[in-house]
Amino acid sequence: MILLEPSALVAFISACFFLAIVPGPTVTLIVANALARGPIAGLLTVLGAQIAIFLMVIVVALGLQAVIGFMSWAFFWVKLVGAAYLLWIGFKMITNRSGLSFDDKTSVKGVGKSIVQGFVVTMSNPKALLFLGAFLPQFIEPSAAAAPQVIGLGLITMLVFTVFDGIYAVAAGNTRKFLTQQRLSTVNKISGSLLIVGGTWLALQRKV
Repeated sequence: MILLEPSALVAFISACFFLAIVPGPTVTLIVANALARGPIAGLLTVLGAQIAIFLMVIVVALGLQAVIGFMSWAFFWVKLVGAAYLLWIGFKMITNRSGLSFDDKTSVKGVGKSIVQGFVVTMSNPKALLFLGAFLPQFIEPSAAAAPQVIGLGLITMLVFTVFDGIYAVAAGNTRKFLTQQRLSTVNKISGSLLIVGGTWLALQRKV
């Protein structure tokens, strides 16, 4: 249930828009997977990321402070696991010597792998949960039940992020068609390097 006035709803969607266009570790992973295995792999990574965000929205709706107070000790280790996972993916992409195939069938391989990668990388960043906990309540009507409003606003946020992440995935996936095998391999290594940078950034973030 969303109780926002039209002007407030426009402001909320606008805020989501500006947040969505700023690339982060998840977007880097989406682009890397799309370049390596095609747009379908990128879109499946988007799906995994949105599953993680939906779970975060549910956490916010159920009571962010209570959950964080109970699980704050675990967030630090979850963050490190996610950072290590990003570093591993980046390392594998850089050291891959088998080359990349332009075969359309390549894009439908590893469906579960792409979804899991998107989920793990997004879920491993506790600051995303803290952000949702700080952002969504700003648009809630205090006189009404909070949980349905949080879920409604969370779904709008997911929709906006899905659209822009999907654009990244499709654009990157289609770009690979215009690259030679050698250039595609170079892009793959660049993407792997960016993932390593993203994993390092995530690991160096302070404990929440």
